[in-house]
Amino acid sequence: MKTLLLVVGKTTDPHIIKLIDEYVSRINHYMPFSIEVIPELKAAKNLSTDQQKDKEAELIQKILQPGDYIVLLDEHGKERRSVEFANWMQKRMASGPRRLVFVVGGPYGFAPQIHKMGNEEISLSLMTFSHQMIRLLFTEQIYRAMTILNGEPYHHE
Repeated sequence: MKTLLLVVGKTTDPHIIKLIDEYVSRINHYMPFSIEVIPELKAAKNLSTDQQKDKEAELIQKILQPGDYIVLLDEHGKERRSVEFANWMQKRMASGPRRLVFVVGGPYGFAPQIHKMGNEEISLSLMTFSHQMIRLLFTEQIYRAMTILNGEPYHHE
């Protein structure tokens, strides 16, 4: 199963990029994993919040494929401890979707049509983080989940 992290807008901080790249490299030792970036909207200041979400939704939908298991990273989603997330990942991988796609929306979240397409929503925290930080935190959590599932000493419980 391939796993994809789909994000709106690029990461600009070179320190964060370096760390994300490190975790992506580590994750790929366990499973095929990649990050796909949807460019930020041009002239977004001229669009309402709903218009921005709708345009981002169109771009997200172009990348999603039939058979994808779609997980939205959303502040209203279900929170899990790292071990619970690892077990959840194991179940998803065993259930056999062609691709497991995690989606980070734009600054205003997801349009209703994307919420309807999502199979699940998960939250990393009740706190709010920048989109750049979420990418780093989430890639680290996927790596952590893989080490937990493989009985490696990265995670301490």
